[in-house]
Amino acid sequence: MTTAGNFSCLAGIVSDLTRSMPSATRYERLLGAFRSSFPCDAIALLELDNDVLIPRAVQGFSRDTLGRRFTVTDHPRLEQVLDSRSRVRFPADSSLPDPFDGLVDHADGHLYVHDCMGVALHIDGEPWGVLTLDAMSPGQFDAIDHDVFDAFASVAAATVRAADWIRRLELQLERHHQLNRSTLQEALPDELIGRSEAILRLQREAQTVASSDLPVLILGETGVGKELVARLIHQHSARAEEPMVHLNCAALPESLAESELFGHVRGAFSGATDDRLGKFELAHEGTLFLDEVGELPPAVQAKLLRALQSGEVQRLGCDNVDRVDVRVIAATNRDLKQEVLAGRFRLDLYHRLSVYPLLVPPLRERGDDVLLLAGYFLERRQRQLGVRGARLSDAARRWLHAYSWPGNVREVEHAVSRAIVRALTDGHAQGALLELTPRHLGSDEFPELTPPPESDAAPSGSAADEPAACQATLQDAVDAFRRDLIARRIDEHGGNCAAAARSLGMDRGNFHRLLKRLSLR
Repeated sequence: MTTAGNFSCLAGIVSDLTRSMPSATRYERLLGAFRSSFPCDAIALLELDNDVLIPRAVQGFSRDTLGRRFTVTDHPRLEQVLDSRSRVRFPADSSLPDPFDGLVDHADGHLYVHDCMGVALHIDGEPWGVLTLDAMSPGQFDAIDHDVFDAFASVAAATVRAADWIRRLELQLERHHQLNRSTLQEALPDELIGRSEAILRLQREAQTVASSDLPVLILGETGVGKELVARLIHQHSARAEEPMVHLNCAALPESLAESELFGHVRGAFSGATDDRLGKFELAHEGTLFLDEVGELPPAVQAKLLRALQSGEVQRLGCDNVDRVDVRVIAATNRDLKQEVLAGRFRLDLYHRLSVYPLLVPPLRERGDDVLLLAGYFLERRQRQLGVRGARLSDAARRWLHAYSWPGNVREVEHAVSRAIVRALTDGHAQGALLELTPRHLGSDEFPELTPPPESDAAPSGSAADEPAACQATLQDAVDAFRRDLIARRIDEHGGNCAAAARSLGMDRGNFHRLLKRLSLR
C-alpha cells in the first residue's frame, strides 16, 4: 500500500477515537486497518491480565484462538515483546517457539509461522497487552516502513486506552444505575429509636465494631430492625462514603443466585441480553448487606464462601477474575447454630460470617421504647396523610404496653399507619386533631388486651377479671388471630400465597415458615 493509503487507514482509526462503539467493534476496525496497511496473514490483539495474555480480537486465525489463554512465561516470544518498548521482529530461523503455530488459517495448509513481529501497547506507562502480526512466508515484513508502523502502534495504544476509558465509564454508569435499585430502599428511621438499656447497649456495641472491618452477623426476630443496625454500622465505618448494597437472600432463586452475587456477561445464559454487575462488584470498597442469609440454598452458600475467602469474583460467562474489597454484614432471624447442626447451613460459612455477632432485642424487652416508636411513626404518617395532628389516648398507651408485638418495630409502624386511616374513616376531619384509641390500633382483634374504662373496672379478684373467653395465653390469642387473618387473606387472593404474603407486608420465605408453624399447610 502507498504511504497515502497507509495514512488514510490511520486517519480512519483516529476518527474512530471520537465515535461511540462497542470495544469489540473498535478492535476489529483497528486490526482491519493494520491488515490493509501491512502485509500479514494473521493479526491479534491480546490484553494482559496478571501474567496471562487474553485475545480480545483476532483476524486470520482459527475460530478457537479467541478461547485460548497464553501464559506469558510459557511463551518466550510474547514475553520478549512485552518487555520491549519498541517493535520486535523475530527472524524466520528463530529457535523460540511461536505461540501461533498451527492457528493461522492458510489456504496451503501450512502450520508454521515464518515471519513474526509484535509491539507492546502501554496505558499510562503500564503494559496493556500486545499486538502481533504473523505471516506464513519468510521476509514478508522486510518492506514495512518502520516509521509508519510506529505511528500505527501509537494510535493502537490510543485506541485501547479509549476503549478502556469508555468501558470504565460504562461500568460506572451501570454501577450507579444498579446502586439506585440495590441500596436499602425501605423507609426506616434514621436512628435507632429508643432509650431502653438494651437498645443503648446495642448502639454502643454497633458503633464500636463499626470502626473495624470485621464481618458482623446481626441476629434477631423478624421486624426488630436488623437492617437499621447494619446501616448504623456502615455509617460509622471508614466505608461510609461508599455504597451499602442490600441483597435479600430469601428472595434469591437458586437459578439466579450466582448472577445476582457475581454478575454476568451478555449471552452467559438464556435471557442474559446485557452485561450486569453483581452485588459484590457494586459494593466494592463499601458494604454488602446480606439480609436473611440463613435462607441461602447450600449450593449458593458454597459459592458465597469462596468469594469471601478469596476476595475474588468471576462473572458468569466471563474468564476474567476481579478482586473486590467488600465488608460483609449479614442478618438472619434463624438460629444459625441449629441450622448448622441440622445440616442446612455450612459450618465454615457460619464461622466466616459470625466473627462478631450482634443480637437485636425484641420490642417486648424494650419497655417504653414502644411509645417512642409509636410517636416517631405518628409524626411521619400524619405529615404524609395531611393530618393536622394525632395523639395517643391513655388507653391506647396502655394497650401498646400490653401487646407483645410479635412483628416488633415493623408491626408498630403498620399499626400506627392503620390507626390514622381508621380514625379518618370514622369521620374525623383531616384538619382536626385525631385522638387514637385502642380500637384504632387494632384492639378489636385482641379484646383481652383492651384495658376497661377506669369507672367500669371490676374489683380485683372478681369473676369479671378473668372471663372464660380470656383464659387462653397471649401467644394462643395471637396465633389464633394470625390463623384467621392469613386464611382470609389467602382466600382473598385465590390461594396465591405469594400475593397474600405481599399484602401482609411479609417476606415470602418467612410467610411460608409461619404457615407451617401455624399448621396452615
